[in-house]
This record gives sequence, structure tokens and C-alpha cells, in this order.
Amino acid sequence: MKPDYQKSFKKDVARLKPSVHKQLAERLFLFEHDPFHPLLRNHALKGKYLGLRSINITGDYRAIYQPAGADVAVFLYLNTHSNLYE
Repeated sequence: MKPDYQKSFKKDVARLKPSVHKQLAERLFLFEHDPFHPLLRNHALKGKYLGLRSINITGDYRAIYQPAGADVAVFLYLNTHSNLYE
């Protein structure tokens, strides 16, 4: 699946610690080749994020994306679990 990135996601990435940035790159590479790999824990969201999906980046960081057709995912947000779901 081909990822695309919103401006908000790019801003979130710019604020990451280098260690999380490296993990993000690894998980996005994995996502491109197998979006439902078990390490990603790809799942649909509810509530204010209804219609969106989330993947795990680290034990605490999540990336939220919107499916856009069969082969594209538009990444919208990247933050810690507690910040995204407060």
C-alpha cells in the first residue's frame, strides 16, 4: 500500500526523538509491503476517529491514517496513545 502524508503528519514527524523516527521509518516500510502485518496491529478506530485506522509505531506511538482507495493510505496524525485518545 502506498502511503501519502498530510501536512499535520509531517509536523508530528518533525517533533519526534531520533529513536522514534527510526522506528517510524521501519514501520512505514513494513506498512508499504504488508499493511496488516501483526507487528503493526492495524485496526479500525471509533469515536472521533471513526472511519480511520491506526498502526503501532512503538509501544506508545500510533500513526492514524485514512484509507484512500485500494492502494493508498493518507497518514494524518502521529503521537502517543494518550495524546491521540484523550
